[in-house]
Amino acid sequence: MKFFIRTFFKTLRLVLGPVMLLRERLTHPVGLVRSPALQAQVDQQCGNLALYQFTTCPFCIKVRQEMRRLSLNIERRDAQHDVKNREDLGRQGGEVKVPCLKITDASGSSQWLYESGAIIGYLQGRFATV
Repeated sequence: MKFFIRTFFKTLRLVLGPVMLLRERLTHPVGLVRSPALQAQVDQQCGNLALYQFTTCPFCIKVRQEMRRLSLNIERRDAQHDVKNREDLGRQGGEVKVPCLKITDASGSSQWLYESGAIIGYLQGRFATV
């Protein structure tokens, strides 16, 4: 029974994955326009952020869309196919769960923020008014 359930969900991901990625490309939001100096400042702040994600995860797509809307150049790390990223997420973040935003402060300590709603709230609070 377990085999059939796994096979069903694997097939479902194979069928729906490309559809979800196409929808993401077609519904590309318009990015926030900032002055070049202000955008450079935002890009510098984004250097301390990394998004651990799966390509076809609907919650990851939601976060990526918000990143585009806010014109944020945040590094994306594939935790689905890259074993090192998956291990880092589990070892340092505590859970292999996506999306996850790694926030590194000036002292080098990291905070791991899970849940798409929390990540979007953090990004909006930090960058929407900048």
